[in-house]
Amino acid sequence: IGAWGAAAITTVYSFPRLVPMAKTYFNNDTVANIAVIAGVFLGTLIVATIITSRISDMVLDSRIGALDRTLGFLFGLARGLLIVVVAFMFFAWLVPDKQQPDWVRTAKSLSVLQSTGNWLMTLLPDDPESTILKRLKRDKDEQTDAAPASSPATTATVGDGGYGKSQRDGLRQLIEGKR
Repeated sequence: IGAWGAAAITTVYSFPRLVPMAKTYFNNDTVANIAVIAGVFLGTLIVATIITSRISDMVLDSRIGALDRTLGFLFGLARGLLIVVVAFMFFAWLVPDKQQPDWVRTAKSLSVLQSTGNWLMTLLPDDPESTILKRLKRDKDEQTDAAPASSPATTATVGDGGYGKSQRDGLRQLIEGKR
């Protein structure tokens, strides 16, 4: 899990910095974005998996193996609780209280799920949609600022109805070179 988290965090923070460099190699922006995301994520995942497996082997061979197993068990419980709470919150959002089955309304764990879900909701920003959109806009602005401005090879005025002389000569050479 640590390797996956490290790969995700590395991808999120390195994406805006690496996309301009990838766009020099790929003409299509979508391909450049996919290449950066896949490359950084997979590269980091492989390296982090190797490192975490070595650390895991060292811990299992040491005296703290029992502590590691206990902490792993507690982490698994917390992760399971989080998954169940998120699933319940989604279910409660999707199905109104009056339409929920009796076994859901009378469940002994209902109060725990609701209170934990409410606590998780307090951790979220007041308006998550605008927060995410602001973050995406800021990242896009940073990406645009980091991209080098390209200048056209030849200048043509907007009022021209066709190609300039240098452009026509270049096209003619290109066509004749293909024959």
